[in-house]
Amino acid sequence: MNSHERSSLAVHPAAGTTRSSDMQVFLKEFLRAPVRTASVVPSSPALAERMIAPLLGRSQVDRPPVVVELGPGTGAFTAALQAAAPGMRYLGVEVNPAMADHLAARFPGIDLLRGPASELSDALSQRGLPAVDLVVSGLPWQAFAGQAGTELVSAIAASLAPSGAYTQFTYTWTRWAPPGRRQHRTLRQHFGRVDLSSTVWANLPPAVVYTATRPLPVDDPAAAAG
Repeated sequence: MNSHERSSLAVHPAAGTTRSSDMQVFLKEFLRAPVRTASVVPSSPALAERMIAPLLGRSQVDRPPVVVELGPGTGAFTAALQAAAPGMRYLGVEVNPAMADHLAARFPGIDLLRGPASELSDALSQRGLPAVDLVVSGLPWQAFAGQAGTELVSAIAASLAPSGAYTQFTYTWTRWAPPGRRQHRTLRQHFGRVDLSSTVWANLPPAVVYTATRPLPVDDPAAAAG
């Protein structure tokens, strides 16, 4: 099976997988690396629905949507994406080995890059994927720290189709922290529009979603202004 075939597979959850097993993986990884994991439980269906909303509102086109998921964890957003667009061309990027193993078992045949999000551009190029319609990110704020974080947001913007969208969630209690404010500024430097959702109270902890659209060219004055 070549990379093109792999990336166009519909994602099917393995039988017997439960939210309980997802929670066990999340808790174990949180205890092992709390800063990198950032939560003790997977995201809720309510948050997943908000994160994939741009895909649900996507206009009809003559090709399957191309979706990238950064930090899919145990697959809360992956499952929602599969239900919304079973014919999508999907690429997941997961650096945590335990979560990558869990994800691969839950969704047999998934196209999964086991590595950091900084490898996104190369991964898309190697697979010959066209411009991305939606980037869904479950990465913690730590992933966007410093220059590496700015470069990652720039790479996400560059990977998107002009009509594409990038969604990133944060917990309400971290939104006003310095990393959260920095991330919001970075989004505004690379996208012409950044919308903030209402609070998703059904998530634990409650969360909000940034939806960034209208990716700016890398040489756009607004992007350079920083």
